[in-house]
Amino acid sequence: MSNYNVLIVEDSPTMRQLIVFALKRIRGLTIVEAGDGVDGLKKLSATKFDMILTDINMPIMDGLKLVSLVRSDPNYAAVPIVIITTEGASEDKERAIALGANAYITKPIQTTQILDVTRRLLNLPA
Repeated sequence: MSNYNVLIVEDSPTMRQLIVFALKRIRGLTIVEAGDGVDGLKKLSATKFDMILTDINMPIMDGLKLVSLVRSDPNYAAVPIVIITTEGASEDKERAIALGANAYITKPIQTTQILDVTRRLLNLPA
């Protein structure tokens, strides 16, 4: 079983816990948490990640800025990015996808949604 490093960038500790709890159901994932986009970037520069899940609305640096910075880094150009946000408007989704996000989940989140998207993007068996 190969190991995957997954970065969760979310300013709400409760929301982070929920996502971590969901992802722990998939064996072989190493989960790293970041409290905002700047913290996320720091962690990205120190470790190689196979997938990033990020919120949009965060202090210091929002998720869309993070997505655009990650996509401009050749090391992370192909890494799947999942947006998890309260922003349900279609223009928010379109903007996130245009910036390079691979999936967009609106809150309140369902555990199955996170698991399905993670398995699909990492090509893991269901």
